[in-house]
Order: sequence, then structure tokens, then C-alpha cells
Amino acid sequence: MQRRPLSLTTVLICGGLLVTMSMGIRHGFGLFNLPITQAHGWSRETFAFALALQNLVWGFTQPLAGALSDRFGAYRVMLLGAALYVGGLVIMALATTGTAFASGAGVIIGIAQAGTTYSVVYGVIGRTASPDKRVWAMGIAAAAGSFGQFLMIPLEQSLITHLGWQDALLLLAVCAAAMFPLAVALRERDFVPHATAHQQTMWQAVREAFSHRGFQLLSLGYFVCGFQVVFIAVHLAPYLKDSGLTDASVATVALALVGLFNVFGTYTAGALGQRMSKPHLLAFIYFARSVVIAFYLLLPLTPLSTWIFASLMGLLWLSTIPLTNGVIANVFGVQYLSMLSGFVFLMHQFGSFLGAWLGGYLYDRTGGYTTVWLIAIALGVVAALANLPIRETAVRRAPLPVQSPSGQA
Repeated sequence: MQRRPLSLTTVLICGGLLVTMSMGIRHGFGLFNLPITQAHGWSRETFAFALALQNLVWGFTQPLAGALSDRFGAYRVMLLGAALYVGGLVIMALATTGTAFASGAGVIIGIAQAGTTYSVVYGVIGRTASPDKRVWAMGIAAAAGSFGQFLMIPLEQSLITHLGWQDALLLLAVCAAAMFPLAVALRERDFVPHATAHQQTMWQAVREAFSHRGFQLLSLGYFVCGFQVVFIAVHLAPYLKDSGLTDASVATVALALVGLFNVFGTYTAGALGQRMSKPHLLAFIYFARSVVIAFYLLLPLTPLSTWIFASLMGLLWLSTIPLTNGVIANVFGVQYLSMLSGFVFLMHQFGSFLGAWLGGYLYDRTGGYTTVWLIAIALGVVAALANLPIRETAVRRAPLPVQSPSGQA
């Protein structure tokens, strides 16, 4: 009996919930910064390096996770990612040295996120959704990740307050186990690698993409995206405390607002991306981020100004994701969408590494975050300019020779 293929509704619900859990948990890691460093007597750079390493490992393993998903189907990669996520959280809770903490929070969870977040889920969406709904569907999945941030950050702060940071991490490991059934539900039972008259090998697809000017510029913009969002996610809470806003609820509400407003931002970006130029929308987002950060630094720092800043940044936070992946799908097709998205995401994670680590490094040496804020503003302008010349025209490939039954062309 022929099995029914996945429906787009199933993909959006289960894929969205998977991203909600994976992204939601990691977005709250910044709340553990001060409790963990104070408990162990570590410098902020120690904690920042672990999360920076997480982003770098995530980036390096994402192309591999994407390639395996494109070749063998996504759900196996998702199952492995879920198992590693649970293990990494347990190690974070039990680690007593900076090296052990970095192995759990940095290496293991970094690999786990490669198998449980956007690129792998977007591969399933690309194979399931019709072209006229693809970017919209990607926006739905990105919005789900944002809702995870809104949902999980207050929960994680509550767990830290009432149970302590260690038990909070162990309970989050239990929550992460919910990703197992979601991955099974996303099994593409009749999955075969996408085949066309222009069938490529993975190596040909990589060479084609990396020699494409638009792909290079898109990667540069994504580097900036990673730098900005991870710096803010990891260092906003200690920045507020250093600036006199010692009530932890200010940072908690701010990060939750980022998640809430990003639900609307990513959905809107996906919807607009079906009708408008995605590169131009990306340019607007990056420039708008720089403007918002600049005004936040210039205005008096209060809880209200912080919450307004968080809301505006939330509208711009992950709205780059459906647009960036939509450009890749339009230009290169969906055959290796997970893998190519993974390579662009690797650049995002180079930026994430620098945003997380540089924040801690410069803080320990200058006593403040001003320099990194200014770098974030300048990079936003660079990313806006980089995206303007990108075109969404599909690459033209010569048809490959058709093999006869005897193996001859």
C-alpha cells in the first residue's frame, strides 16, 4: 500500500514545534550568564566563549546536517539532534570546569542545533510546499522559533528563580525530549533525492553557489545578522545590570518581547517575500536594525526604552531567515536547499561567534559594551549595502546527458 506523503499542515505544525523547542531553549541561555559565572567564580568571558563556541560548532556542522538531510531524509538528522540536545543540557548542569561546560554548551548543543533548527526543517518545507507558498511557509516556521523565545524565556527565568540554575537546566533537558516524537512525525516516508534534468552532485552545487556573487553577498549579510542577534541575546541582561537596571525582570521581559514581536516580524517577512524583492527587504531590515540600536544608545536607558528597543528589534530579529532561504531556493532550486542554507548559515554563525565572544572579551578589557554596540551599528549598514545588488534570477544550467539503459549517453 502506498503511504501518504507529508501534508504541508503537518510539516508546519510539527516542524514549527520542533523549532519552537530548539530555538526557545537556546534563546534563554543568556539568563544563565550571571548565575553560572557567579556560582563557579568564572569570568564572563568563560561563559561567553562557551556560547560563542556553540554558535561556531552549529555553523560548521549545519552544512553537513543539511547534506545528510538532502541525501537520506531529515527525520534521522532531527532524532540525532534531539538526543544531543538532551545530553548537552545535562552536561551544562553538571559541569564544574569551564572546559566541561564548553563541551556541553558549546560543542554538543552546537551540533544538536544543526539537526533541529531552520535549515533541516526548511529542506522539508522546500520539498513539500509549492513555490507560491514556499517563502510564506518558511516565515511560519521562523515565527514558530520566535514564539519559542517568547514562551521559553519567562519559563527559564522562573525555573532559575524557583529551582536554581542547575535544576532549571535538568528540567529543560526533559523538555527537550519532546523533540523526538516531532522528528518522527516529520518522516518523509517516500523520500527520494529530488531529481531533474539538471541533476547535480553535491560538490557541483557547492561550487556553483560559492562562485555566485549573490550567494557571497547573501552570506556577508547573514554574518552581520548573527553578530547582532547573538550579541544582544547573550549580553543584554548583564549590560542592563551594569547600567543600573538591576531588576532581572527588565531583561527577561525585553528578551520575551523580542520573541513575541519576532513572531509578527518573521511572518510578515515571509508574506512580503512572496510579493516583493527579498534582497531589498533584507537591506531594509539590516539598516533598520542599525537605526534602532543607535537610538537605543542615544536615549536615556530606562525599562521602557529597553522594552521599546526589544519590541522593534523583535520585528527585525529573525525576519532575515525566510527571506535569505527564499532567495537560495529561487536561485539554486530545492534539490540541495538544506545544504546550501547550511553554508550560508555557517557565515551567520561566524558572526554569532564574534558577537558572543567579542562582547565578553571587550567587556573584560574595557569595562563596558559600548565598542561592541558601535560595531553592530556599522555592520548593519554594511549588510544593507551588500544585499541591494543581489538578484533572484534562477541559475541556468545545461541539461545533463540522459543515460540509456546500456549506460551510454
